[in-house]
Amino acid sequence: MVTFNRVILAGNLVRDPEIRYLPSGLSVTSFGIAVNSRYKQNNELKEDVSFFDIVVFGKLGENCAEYLSKGRPVLVEGRLRQRRWESEGVKRSKIEVVADGVQFLGAPKGGGAEGGKGGPQGQGPESPDDDIPF
Repeated sequence: MVTFNRVILAGNLVRDPEIRYLPSGLSVTSFGIAVNSRYKQNNELKEDVSFFDIVVFGKLGENCAEYLSKGRPVLVEGRLRQRRWESEGVKRSKIEVVADGVQFLGAPKGGGAEGGKGGPQGQGPESPDDDIPF
């Protein structure tokens, strides 16, 4: 059996990125994005917003933490991962996007005048499958 897990999303950051470090020293950056979609219902144009949690490891994540901020548009490529844990006897789970590519779109952090893509971007190393301790 062949499996495939790949996702590409374009949206705007809903909060500033947060960076943390694993005991190994590997950086882990997380942020959320909102993705808008439009559809027609009864000849009326409707809009729906979906929110996605993004996790980026290593240097690419460090670049995200440095150059991205709330409201900034990005294109994220990666894979879906479901994390499971237990808290106070209750089983919980969360699906997030583990990004291996992030393209920075729009104006850079600080509102510089240059348009288009700003700041570093590109592919990051494959992330470890270790649970993130937060």
